[in-house]
Amino acid sequence: MAYDKLEKDVKIDIERVLEDLDKYEPRRRGWVWRNHEKDLKMGPFTFHDMTTPLKQSVGLPSSKYFDGMDPQPLPVITTEIASGRFEDDIRRMRMAAWHGADHIMVIRTAGQSHMDGLIEGTPQGIGGVPITRKQVRAQRKALDLIEDEVGRPINYHSYVSGVAGPDVAVMFAEEGINGAHQDPQYNVLYRNINCVRSFVDACESKKIMAWADIAQIDGAHNANATAREAWKVMPELIVQHAINSLFSRKVGMKPGNICLSTVPPTAPPAPCVYLDLPYAVALRDLLRDYKMRAQMNTKYMEASAREATVTHVLNMLISKLTSADIQSTITPDEGRNVPWHIYNIEACDTAKQTFVGMDGLMEMVELKKDGPLAEMSREIRERATLFMEEIVEVGGYFQAVQEGFFVDSGKYPERNGDGIARKIEGGIGYGFVYERDEDYMAPVTAHYGYNNVEQYGGDPKNPSALIGGCTFEDRSKIVYIDELDDQDNVNVRLAEVEKYRKTSLVKPEMEWLADGTIMLNMFIPENKRVAEVVAVEIGKKLGLVDPEVINREVMQEAEGTRIEMKGKVDFDIDVDSLVIPPEPHVLSDAEIRADIDEKPMKVVCATVGEDEHSVGLREIIDIKHGGIEKYGIEVHYLGTSCPVEKLVDAAVELNADAIMASTIISHDNIHYKNMKRIHELAVEKGIRDQVMILCGGTQVIPEEAVKQGIDAGFGRNSHGVDVATFLVERRREMNANK
Repeated sequence: MAYDKLEKDVKIDIERVLEDLDKYEPRRRGWVWRNHEKDLKMGPFTFHDMTTPLKQSVGLPSSKYFDGMDPQPLPVITTEIASGRFEDDIRRMRMAAWHGADHIMVIRTAGQSHMDGLIEGTPQGIGGVPITRKQVRAQRKALDLIEDEVGRPINYHSYVSGVAGPDVAVMFAEEGINGAHQDPQYNVLYRNINCVRSFVDACESKKIMAWADIAQIDGAHNANATAREAWKVMPELIVQHAINSLFSRKVGMKPGNICLSTVPPTAPPAPCVYLDLPYAVALRDLLRDYKMRAQMNTKYMEASAREATVTHVLNMLISKLTSADIQSTITPDEGRNVPWHIYNIEACDTAKQTFVGMDGLMEMVELKKDGPLAEMSREIRERATLFMEEIVEVGGYFQAVQEGFFVDSGKYPERNGDGIARKIEGGIGYGFVYERDEDYMAPVTAHYGYNNVEQYGGDPKNPSALIGGCTFEDRSKIVYIDELDDQDNVNVRLAEVEKYRKTSLVKPEMEWLADGTIMLNMFIPENKRVAEVVAVEIGKKLGLVDPEVINREVMQEAEGTRIEMKGKVDFDIDVDSLVIPPEPHVLSDAEIRADIDEKPMKVVCATVGEDEHSVGLREIIDIKHGGIEKYGIEVHYLGTSCPVEKLVDAAVELNADAIMASTIISHDNIHYKNMKRIHELAVEKGIRDQVMILCGGTQVIPEEAVKQGIDAGFGRNSHGVDVATFLVERRREMNANK
């Protein structure tokens, strides 16, 4: 039976996803943008820059205060995944989609960029995922299920780079990839691939991507990430964007599928908005025909997820002020190389929360057209133009690369001499570009260059018709290889964790199923170096396997250091052996208010006996702490050390609906004796069948409290909503029984 639907409360079945992959066909080609819904009404609000809501999703934590609404911002939201195990990445994809991601980017291994052909089989990657046809099919198939579940198309993305770029592009076009990085300059500067080879390969790759309607993201942002002083390379970034964009258009890619990967060049403590905003304006002024993919700055990511999140939000302020079509959310913990589930999801929520919070901003503000913003933006554009002119003057791009123009941290036209230089007659793949023979024939779709099929009676406009269609038209011609390695493959990995997939055993995880990893936060009152050693020793004494400090922040040199540490647990938890208490039952705020509005309620309350404690009861009743007052319940508070007789007399006098007593002192079971006495007095005064009696305190066991004759007891961790829910539902019962 085909696996055609996910149930929200059932884990995705990876083994069923892997079934019949040799028969899988992608359901569509091409990139999908979100649908803007102007003046979208959700809850009590009207939104200006939101898109079609999801069918199923997880809202922000604070959405519980807004009837669970989950508005979806205008930019496509990216999450980048690179755990090295594609079966676990599928699970993370599902989580990310429920939190609003619709651009799932899977990072290739660095080493794969140097390989001469497609990888088949599934060797485990370091710093990325080995992209194979099986992995791509499995993830695209899973995303088909996930997008049906959340009710929005999801774009699947990877990288067309390295000397096997054209091979990868063909596979991506065949397998329904929707977006890809492709920039020949990336190959030249960061992979030392020969200039000619890189650009010839890019022609092929871009032509294929254009046929498949794959959105292209460039790689200019890497200059920002690698230059010593990134804020000085802004003119170069614009030049790199321009070169790749025009090149892509010449090959046949439509402007709407060309996306510039722009990264704000600075981060606090630099005055980042003052520097980054003019750059963003300059970029959009010069290259306005293209889409903008805004990525967060990771170069200066050093410490905690908090630090990274602040930078992320400031970056998104730039995105909002200057528009971004795609908002990347590189895992905020990338600086510590811990690509964990939780950080992918937190990043998606950060983007959603920030954009929703800034909804409608541009209807109220506008960027100044004079002053520093205009002047700095114009200067950046001028420097970029002069940079491009010099490239032409020295003999073109290849010569400029050879002379070290690029990734030089001097602010153009200054040069620091620290740029990346590559030899024109050198690098990977040098000497392996051959001119085609005059009778060369390539009867395939979207092939770059001269197909020469006429000599065999073919149609140049449809060259693959000569062979009855190539793999783009006839999928039966695709050679599907499942696994090559007997040990390092997904089936072996799934077998290793089978007991966690198919039994009630559970282990914590951060990256891979049952990896056992946990993270601890602690404060150690020592200097940084001592604190690290102390923390590791604590981890060992707690029984953690391989405890390791992943972040340290000095609170003050002498007073102490905050430590974040990871480690593994070597035990399992059997869920079936646990007693799982039911989820606390509470009514919604709206339902409680509606009930009180329809029939007002009055309560008297006090801390009884010789008890002077007041904090607990005040938190239950005071509106400031979310107490029952916020629902419109009329509260008469009699204070502390209140005799139980006085409390009951007040209930009689005020014709109260309920008596609430707080009691902390428990020696000789005085707290239960007071409860019983309140009940007895209410009986004596003839009001017991008209009044509800609720008692609470830190030592109260609800079941024991009820044995004293009262209606309900409330112990530790009780809140106003718990008490209000009981009051409303108990009153309904009493009225129904009259």
